[in-house]
Amino acid sequence: MKKIRSTISALGKYVPAAILTNTELEKRVDTTDEWIRTRTGIVERHIVAPGEATSDMAIQAFRNLQTRFKVDPAEIDLIIVATITPDMFFPSTAAIIQYAIGANRAWGFDLSGACSGFTYAVAVGAQFIENGSARKVLVFGVDTMSSITDYSDRDTCVLFGDGAGVVLLEPSDQDNCIFDYLLEMDGEGQKYLYMAAGGSRNPATLETVQKKMHYVYQEGKPVFKVAVTKMADVAEAILQRNGLSGQDVKLLIPHQANKRIIDATRDRLKLRDEQVLVNIDRYANTTAATIPIGLNEAFDDGRLNPGDLVVLTSFGAGFTWGSIIMRWSIRHE
Repeated sequence: MKKIRSTISALGKYVPAAILTNTELEKRVDTTDEWIRTRTGIVERHIVAPGEATSDMAIQAFRNLQTRFKVDPAEIDLIIVATITPDMFFPSTAAIIQYAIGANRAWGFDLSGACSGFTYAVAVGAQFIENGSARKVLVFGVDTMSSITDYSDRDTCVLFGDGAGVVLLEPSDQDNCIFDYLLEMDGEGQKYLYMAAGGSRNPATLETVQKKMHYVYQEGKPVFKVAVTKMADVAEAILQRNGLSGQDVKLLIPHQANKRIIDATRDRLKLRDEQVLVNIDRYANTTAATIPIGLNEAFDDGRLNPGDLVVLTSFGAGFTWGSIIMRWSIRHE
């Protein structure tokens, strides 16, 4: 009897309607469209409407999944929400989503893994499937980065956008499944990418607000230096330990933080352009949402078919990084 694994059986996404272009950012800060494109690969990003929060985007992503795959919320066992921009510290965004979609049998929690959040969350959800304690697990990657972005800081405001993606994990005894995950972390990286205030170390005060401590802080050079190595390292490692190489990969879906990091990963794995999903130009860095949005686009565009080898790879604050390898299972109708 084959070991029970997990497989992605349904998926959905949502991005806000409003688009913030590089040209518009030129009017706010000392930057240019050419500089942003050259350094990051970003052309535009989607931004939430006033009053629209992380749970709202996640719920819309689930509605998209539900419409396409006819999923009954009452059958969901577990909800995992990868996010660093929850609606509030508590209750969890998972609880808000659970109530809104009517998943009355489900329990759940939020997971903070920054840009590796979705990769971490899928690996966690897969283990609940594999040990038999859940049969249907919703895994969200969703972030409202505009809520923690300082639009007067030219070094960070060009990088981020808002969006949501979700997948449904279910058991499978077939070959088309998630069959390995490799997750890493190095806490020394905490000093290069963080949001300083709002937690127990620096509770919100007038001073923390005036000092702009509730926005993303990033030292770009050290983050880039580590990311460009680690994201490729972990993807290469998971292929090697499964006796595979870049030639076997149908599609690599990397975290969309910087086009140069994506290109370095592509080159390291000796992949062709058509083997790599790139959409950073249209969405920028949506943190935990980049990979599930990419999965949705790849499937919708006909780039994923049953049996295709898919590799997900990410790098984020912490530092965190990780990779997941699977054979795709969903057929096009």
